[in-house]
Amino acid sequence: MENKKELRNWLDAYKLDHPLVIAGPCSAETEDQVVKIAHQLKDTDATVLRAGIWKPRTRPGNFEGVGALGLKWLQRAKEETGMLTATEVASPHHVELALEAGVDILWIGARSTVSPFIIQDIAEACKGIDNPVLVKNPINPDLSLWLGAVERFYTCDVKNLGVIHRGFSTYEKTKYRNIPEWQIPIDLQAKFPDLPIILDPSHIAGRRDIIQDLCQTGLDLNFDGMIIETHYDPDNAWSDAKQQITPDTLVQIMKDLRVRKEKGGTAAYEHALNELRSKIDITDELIIQQLAKRMGIADEIGKVKADNNVQILQNDRWNAIKNKAISEGGNVGLSSEFIDKVYSAIHDESINHQHNVGK
Repeated sequence: MENKKELRNWLDAYKLDHPLVIAGPCSAETEDQVVKIAHQLKDTDATVLRAGIWKPRTRPGNFEGVGALGLKWLQRAKEETGMLTATEVASPHHVELALEAGVDILWIGARSTVSPFIIQDIAEACKGIDNPVLVKNPINPDLSLWLGAVERFYTCDVKNLGVIHRGFSTYEKTKYRNIPEWQIPIDLQAKFPDLPIILDPSHIAGRRDIIQDLCQTGLDLNFDGMIIETHYDPDNAWSDAKQQITPDTLVQIMKDLRVRKEKGGTAAYEHALNELRSKIDITDELIIQQLAKRMGIADEIGKVKADNNVQILQNDRWNAIKNKAISEGGNVGLSSEFIDKVYSAIHDESINHQHNVGK
C-alpha cells in the first residue's frame, strides 16, 4: 500500500478534539428506537451513529435485522440530529442500498473478512467511493488475512480506509467474549502507522462492566477511536443485550478516560523511562537465559524417555505444571490467560526439543 498517509485524511477532516466515537444500538429495531437513541447521543462525544441493519447470525432463527427498511430510520436520525451514520455491509447489494440511503461510513464484519471472495465482491462494489470503509479483523487471529482485506479495498481505489479491532474467537473460556490478542493490532499499526484503527470494546467484552477498561487500553495503545454499542434500554435489546451500555454510561466513560500524550517532553521523563527500559532489557536477558536452561533440561528428559522407550507427551504432568503456574501467576498479579499462553509456548518448544533428542 503506497501513500499511506492518505488513509488518515478522512479522520483528520473531522477535526475532532477527542478520539472518534461511533455509538448506537447493535441492531436497528424500530424507527422510534433509532431516532430516540440518536437524539440522546447528539450532545455526547459520539459523532457517528451506528446501527446494524443486516445482522449475520451464527444460527438461523435469531433476529437477523430489519433489512433495508432501517436505512430510512438512519436517514431520519441524521436529518434530525446532524450525526453521521454507519452500518455494516456484507454484500454488493448492501453497499448499493446503503450508499443510496446516504450512509456515511460502511464497516465490514468479522465474518466477511475471513473470505477473500466476499471481500473482493464488496471492494469492487465500493470502487472509487469517498465514504470511509472500516474493516473489522477476521474472527480468527490472522494478521495477513486482515491486511489482505484492507489491501483489496485499497486496490479498488477506496482510499478512505480504517480498521476495527473487535477481538478473536476462541474455544477457551475467558473473561472476554472475543479475546483481544493485542499484539495483532499492534503489529498492524507497526506495518501501517497511518491506517486509522478503531476499537470495538463491545464485541471484545461481551459484557458492559469491562468496556471502560478496554477503551482505556485502546487509547493507551494509540487507537484512534472506538465503536461502542449503545441503547437506551440495553437489557431489552433485541440482540447482544449484555454488551450494550446506555448513553449516560457512555458519557461517564468518556469523562473518565485519559487521553495520554504520545511522547513525554521533559528530561526527567526521558531519564526515568530510559532507566526503566534498561531494567526491562536486563530482565529480558535473564528470561532468555532461564528459558535456555529449561530447554536444556528438556533435552535431558527427552534422552531419558528415548532410552526407556517412553512416549514424549505426558498430559498429566503437563496439566499439573500449567495449573501450578496459573495459580502462582495469579498470586503475583499475572492473568491466567497470559500464563496459559506463555506456558503453552514453552511446552511446545519443550516437546520439540525432546522429539529432536529422541530421534
